[in-house]
Amino acid sequence: MNRKSLRAMIRISATAASIAILAAATNHGACADDSAALLKAMADYTAAQKSISATFDSDIEVLTSELQKIQFASSGHLKMTRPDKLRIKRTGGYADVEVVYDGKTVSLYGNNAKAYVQTDAPGTIDELVDAIQAKTGGAMPGTDLLLSNSYDVLTSDVIEGHHVGQGVVDGVECEHLAFRGHDTDWQIWIQTGAQPIPRKYVITSKTLSGAPQYTLRIKEWKTDAISDAEAFTFKPPEGATKASLDSNVMIEFDEVPPGIAAGAKQ
Repeated sequence: MNRKSLRAMIRISATAASIAILAAATNHGACADDSAALLKAMADYTAAQKSISATFDSDIEVLTSELQKIQFASSGHLKMTRPDKLRIKRTGGYADVEVVYDGKTVSLYGNNAKAYVQTDAPGTIDELVDAIQAKTGGAMPGTDLLLSNSYDVLTSDVIEGHHVGQGVVDGVECEHLAFRGHDTDWQIWIQTGAQPIPRKYVITSKTLSGAPQYTLRIKEWKTDAISDAEAFTFKPPEGATKASLDSNVMIEFDEVPPGIAAGAKQ
């Protein structure tokens, strides 16, 4: 297929998508209420789970100085036990990192840098996420789905929402919701049925040229109790060095290579 034909297909697909969304908004007078109710059911279900383990794939888009859109892909897994235990490992082409939180200390290890940082952070997972975002000034896409007050956090900047319809993610039937905010638009696909699990989450930046996106796909979701006694204990690998929080080694923990603006991650 040549580029001219591809552009035509993209235009046709975009038009069809716009018509579908408009039809959903027009034909379902309670679509805003539907989207809020479905999102609230997901948030309540997720918050009620004592333990959660899952694997995930994530994609982050950036724009080069020539306005070319580049996507960086990562995969990982998480384990958490409420209210204060968390372990997340993410491996991509430019970072192999792990976060471990035991309710008292948070440890961040970068395998590429063979270094780790630690700091005291007594409290809960919610408080840890707030503290990290406040200290770094950056977002932590996806963590808002795990918070005990995720509905309030997710809707804090929502201008409008729609229940677009149904979709299938990794073979799982889902409800497709779309929300608009001041700086970002976002979509979420929630598993239908008695377990309204978030399966896909897309955040689109509206403040950057090219509207870069962050995409998260959640797989292998389980709510079984985590029996591993050391699941949330950090043990520095042999040869790893401890670095300060303001060390240059922190750049090794990013999802994209140094020198590239991170687009939607902002």
